[in-house]
Amino acid sequence: MRAPPAGLSTDEVVRALHEGWDLDVADAVYMPVGAGSYHWEVVVTDGLRVFVTVDDLGQKAWLGDTHDEVFTGLRRAFDTAVALRRSGLDFVVAPIPSRSGESLVRLDRRYTVALFPFVQGEAGQFGCFENDAERRAVVAMLGELHRTQAAVAPDAPTVGLDIPGRRHLDDALRELDVEWTGGPLSEPAREAVRRSASELEELLTLADRLRADAESLGVASVVTHGEAHRANVLRTGEGLALVDWDTVALAPPERDLWFVVDGGAAAAAFGAEVNEVALDYFRLAWDLKDVAEYLNVLRGPHSENDDTLREYGALTRCAAIRDEWAQLFA
Repeated sequence: MRAPPAGLSTDEVVRALHEGWDLDVADAVYMPVGAGSYHWEVVVTDGLRVFVTVDDLGQKAWLGDTHDEVFTGLRRAFDTAVALRRSGLDFVVAPIPSRSGESLVRLDRRYTVALFPFVQGEAGQFGCFENDAERRAVVAMLGELHRTQAAVAPDAPTVGLDIPGRRHLDDALRELDVEWTGGPLSEPAREAVRRSASELEELLTLADRLRADAESLGVASVVTHGEAHRANVLRTGEGLALVDWDTVALAPPERDLWFVVDGGAAAAAFGAEVNEVALDYFRLAWDLKDVAEYLNVLRGPHSENDDTLREYGALTRCAAIRDEWAQLFA
């Protein structure tokens, strides 16, 4: 996130690290990186470097409808990452539990904090993978994750073939004639959705059809990461590492694999078998999930900053998403 969290200071984050993890912080620098969470690079007095993540419980619609539900869902996701790491999956960059054994600590009604090891490595730009060597390595890593027995991570959420946060899409389309009063960009967001309402409705209908077709072909349920794109894969001196586990869940493997392969023939070349309809479904669900999350933010209380302006800009491009799927509307 480009803008720091509203109403939360670095001093409060430092205090939480001391109280929750007994860390004496020498320096803490806000890092305007990633999307969806807030990050600090922290140096402890003994020279140890760690990475701190703060999450806004009002901005993770796929985890629940209330702050308490989102907190429970996020804690389950981070507990799952800890369990996967302890099971021997060394590529899982999991939270460091607090002194009381918690993967996630609640700061207040709105914010949570989690502590992670600082991993020295290089991440790619957001997007799909660009060459066969990358794809082969990532497919192998994901295959190891997908073969993990669900019993290893008993707290893992289950998402199946759901569109995360879909109710925000349905509510927005149903309430286009009602003023949106959450913040300065609420009414511009309503106008943007009004202009592309027919395209959004078509996309939701297509998603429902793809889901039904994928289910008719049979889908598995495995432990998935959920956002296995290039920006979440670090290249380190010890191999690949996978970060950002707030979306971990039991779901079909195509939830991860669509980032890596674009069809059955390509998947087979890298040692994976896929349901091609499920690949299409998750590719579309990704776009709709983003729109749902932006609506959740912009219809609720918010301020105008770089992040909310970016989210509003995305809403103005919904018709372009429909155009990308034109061949399936024929």
